[in-house]
Amino acid sequence: MLSKDEIIERLKAVIYPGFEKNIVEYGFVKNVQGGENIKIDIEIVSSNPDVAKEIKTDIMRVLGGANAEINIIQPHIPEEKSNTMSGKNIAPQIKNFVMVSSGKGGVGKSTTTLNLAISMAKLGKKVGLLDADIYGPNIPRMLGETATQPQVVSQKIRPILSHGIEMMSMGVLMEEGASLIWRGSMIMKVIEQLLKDVLWSELDVLFLDMPPGTGDAQLTLAQSVPVTAGVCVTTPQIVALDDSKRGLDMFEKLHIPIAGIVENMSGFICPESGKEYDIFGKGTAQELAEAYATQVLAQIPIEPSIRVGGDSGKPVSFYEPNSQSAIRYDKAAAKLWEMLEKINSNGGGDNSQIQPK
Repeated sequence: MLSKDEIIERLKAVIYPGFEKNIVEYGFVKNVQGGENIKIDIEIVSSNPDVAKEIKTDIMRVLGGANAEINIIQPHIPEEKSNTMSGKNIAPQIKNFVMVSSGKGGVGKSTTTLNLAISMAKLGKKVGLLDADIYGPNIPRMLGETATQPQVVSQKIRPILSHGIEMMSMGVLMEEGASLIWRGSMIMKVIEQLLKDVLWSELDVLFLDMPPGTGDAQLTLAQSVPVTAGVCVTTPQIVALDDSKRGLDMFEKLHIPIAGIVENMSGFICPESGKEYDIFGKGTAQELAEAYATQVLAQIPIEPSIRVGGDSGKPVSFYEPNSQSAIRYDKAAAKLWEMLEKINSNGGGDNSQIQPK
């Protein structure tokens, strides 16, 4: 016979599918009864039956064949309702949430998120950008706002208005260059605060610049707000595409519709001749997009103006509107908006139907 404590200890070996932590750490274990009649209640955020089946199989494995009644509690939300299965929305004034993620670091995710946000604002939309990359908040520097101090209004923080978009980041809330040595639980709490304790306007779109990989930050966002769509950023190299598959698989597990893939560093444009060279390869994201029934939003080339703009706080979509990169970001933003409208017309992303817990 297994005691309650022994069962909980064994459940720590059950990793939540697609993530790095176990179901005990995430707080999904709601009730455990040991002894002759073992009973376990697990409440998860996904309505995907495959996720529940995988968790149940893993629980039976760690119990070593002991007879047990395993009850997996899932939200009863239609799949087309985006990832609103948690029934929670701590920022209901925002119409659409776009999670921009990547399987690995160094692929230009923050650069892509920022320029997509600016291009979306150029379409006449009211746009915000939340820098959710807590360990590496680069957005303030890319916007030239490292020295800007946000205003506090009635114990809440007013987002910084820059280049036509609202922005908030840990990079403007802590000393420049300071490191954050935090556990996952702290990251999850901070992300929630950046959503509910910031005075975001009634935005058409809030872009969420995620840390690389699949972990605490992504799961926290999925539990906190109804993410309308996800965008995956990759580069043409096969090793980057391998990691991107994990990011796309994460979107599927969280029932986040995939709006598309941005293939970054897709060709190099010579500043002297204007000729484009495929130094890292090009077009490899198309096969990945087909595998996940989505689209390539853009193939963004390497241009010196992107690097200069990122370092100097002058985003290419704002300051170099006639560059190839800016033109492609503009087209990608238009495609993304069309996708958001399509998702919403099918029932997803309707914040008015979501009641906070």
